[in-house]
Amino acid sequence: MPSTVRQASTSDIDLIAPLFDAYRVFYQQPSDLPLAKTFLRERLERQESILFFAIHENKQCLGFVQLYPSFSSVSAKRLWILNDLFVTEASRRTGVARLLMNRARQFAIDTQAKGLFLETAHDNIKGQALYESLGYKKNSEFYYFLDLQDVTQ
Repeated sequence: MPSTVRQASTSDIDLIAPLFDAYRVFYQQPSDLPLAKTFLRERLERQESILFFAIHENKQCLGFVQLYPSFSSVSAKRLWILNDLFVTEASRRTGVARLLMNRARQFAIDTQAKGLFLETAHDNIKGQALYESLGYKKNSEFYYFLDLQDVTQ
């Protein structure tokens, strides 16, 4: 179990980037540690994301959750998109993911957000079980996505 969950700053990038790279590889992207470092640095320097990471007493990074800001015009409130959640294979089923998810929830409460939004694969049964155990509800009413990588002109 991690000793702490911390909010990342640019000084933590070297610690988190290998895990972020592994996350991308998990989703069939080629390993690219310089890209991972650049991406994280840009998000944190520009204050475009909030990243929390779980760290063990031995300074080993066990997992992270990354939130992106959004807003609800209808409710006139902030939303947080829980875009990324990743835990090392060795740390899975130990409570690290739940710890990170609860930290994200507390951050949303602290920032007076309307809520947290996340998407996951239909076959991610373990993830869905975790999310539902934490009170997340499926919503299949409003989902459309335009993938600009697939649009031909």
